[in-house]
Amino acid sequence: MNWLTKLERKFGRYCIPNLIAFLVGGQIVVYAVELFVNRYITYYLMLNRSALFAGEIWRLVTFLFVPFSSGSILNFVIAAYFLWFVGSALEAAWGDFRFNLYILAGMLGAILACLVTGSADTYCLELSLLLAFAILYPDMQVLLFFFIPLKVKYLGIFAGAIWVLSFLSVGWMGKLNYLLSMVGFALFFAPVVWSNIRAWYRREQWRRMNRR
Repeated sequence: MNWLTKLERKFGRYCIPNLIAFLVGGQIVVYAVELFVNRYITYYLMLNRSALFAGEIWRLVTFLFVPFSSGSILNFVIAAYFLWFVGSALEAAWGDFRFNLYILAGMLGAILACLVTGSADTYCLELSLLLAFAILYPDMQVLLFFFIPLKVKYLGIFAGAIWVLSFLSVGWMGKLNYLLSMVGFALFFAPVVWSNIRAWYRREQWRRMNRR
């Protein structure tokens, strides 16, 4: 991606090293506060258009620290570990600047979705990290729930299917929210996905012609 290389040469020094550790660490702090100090803390941190217009601009950043998967401690630990694992792999593959840019694009997409629809969260941003990981490392095997061996590409297919079903089940404003929140993934991978689809289509056409 030539445009990414040009951006990195010009602005690479402004990136935040180990960004995923910072994000996961922030989610751990927020979850601990929610669990032991103030269970309503996330209401003051998440993206909300009315709150933003009322001057609570810190939400433009703090929504990144609101854990999408909270619930039980076990659920949170698994989700936080997997987010760190996926994010660290992407950071190592892309470098700090490109990973920062990917997060920034998803962040801006979520903010735009909030301004248009009224609210947004980190669901699509975190999902886009998993999808990116599945595209880069399709045959890597991970232990789901720490004991079920599974190739990453199947996790990606499952996550993508869940996103599509969720997208189809909401109204038009919800659909717009989902699309805007995935802008980072589209920016990085739309050309790759389109190229893969075209290649698959051509292979299928070739196979059908040879069967005749």
